[in-house]
Amino acid sequence: MRIGIMGLGRIGAFHAETLAGLDAVDSLVVTDPVAAAAASAAERFGATAVDSPEAVFASGVDGVVIAAATDAHPDLILSAVKAGVPVFCEKPVARGVEESLEVLRTVEGSGVEVHIGYNRRFDAGCVAARRAVVSGELGDLHTVRSTTLDPAPPPPAYVAVSGGIFRDCSVHDFDIVRWVTGSEVAEVYATGGNRGAEYIREADDVDTASALLTLDDGTIAVVSNSRHNARGYDVRLELHGMKDSIAVGLEDKLPLRSVEPGTAFPAGTPHTFFMDRFTAAYRAELTAFTEVVAGTRPSPCTVADAIEASWIAEACALSLREHRPVRLEEVRKG
Repeated sequence: MRIGIMGLGRIGAFHAETLAGLDAVDSLVVTDPVAAAAASAAERFGATAVDSPEAVFASGVDGVVIAAATDAHPDLILSAVKAGVPVFCEKPVARGVEESLEVLRTVEGSGVEVHIGYNRRFDAGCVAARRAVVSGELGDLHTVRSTTLDPAPPPPAYVAVSGGIFRDCSVHDFDIVRWVTGSEVAEVYATGGNRGAEYIREADDVDTASALLTLDDGTIAVVSNSRHNARGYDVRLELHGMKDSIAVGLEDKLPLRSVEPGTAFPAGTPHTFFMDRFTAAYRAELTAFTEVVAGTRPSPCTVADAIEASWIAEACALSLREHRPVRLEEVRKG
């Protein structure tokens, strides 16, 4: 199949490399507002560089991958739907929930599959955790803990347009909590603080945050995030049930140092970046997209799924701002 890639920054170039190595992909057509980026990707991965998204569609692609700036996501998704071409788009669907809902209204009933990129759904540990929940081997869940700690904050220009830590970072935790547990979030209580980069405070954001989520079946989920984890990139998930408890990310590259006497775990070099931690997950995610393009599976993460995670982020942002619990129905009514 022939796949188009729109946007060749850090993640777009990474996706181009991954797609170029998949047996299902015969050729790539790439474009970026910076012509040199498209030309570089074309040379590295044997792709064809074109000068616009319109030229990508005109080239006869079977599917497109959108890794462009967030503001471009809605128009590019809708262009793909109009062209009848299956589309993979990195999160978020749009900068705000209302614009995402407009995209959803167009996508629904179009018959075109849209796959939003939440790569943790394809991480081997998270897949095993979901399987454990579905099988019943954990019993009824009572506590879930999801953690994302970045080794260093993003640059000021990124923070200024990110929408805040809940919409940019925590949203991955919100999505995986929903997906693994199979339950919805009913209420949130969020808090946060600033212990580092002043420019984050100046952007009216926090660099460290926690959210307490009450799921609709009574399970309690705790989400922890920070932009300052000097030891490395730490992503973990714990599920505690009435019969058993399991953990995702509890492996030798875990960026956490034990001070227990005689303990050598973890013994490996810590993860330092999300591409390092999730290389295999990204490959599995894009492999799944080729199956979507081939028509052998539906989208594994729809626009509607992505919007659910965004609602949780909106509720957490409101909770942080007003220092109170917020029910999801409150922000939905908005």
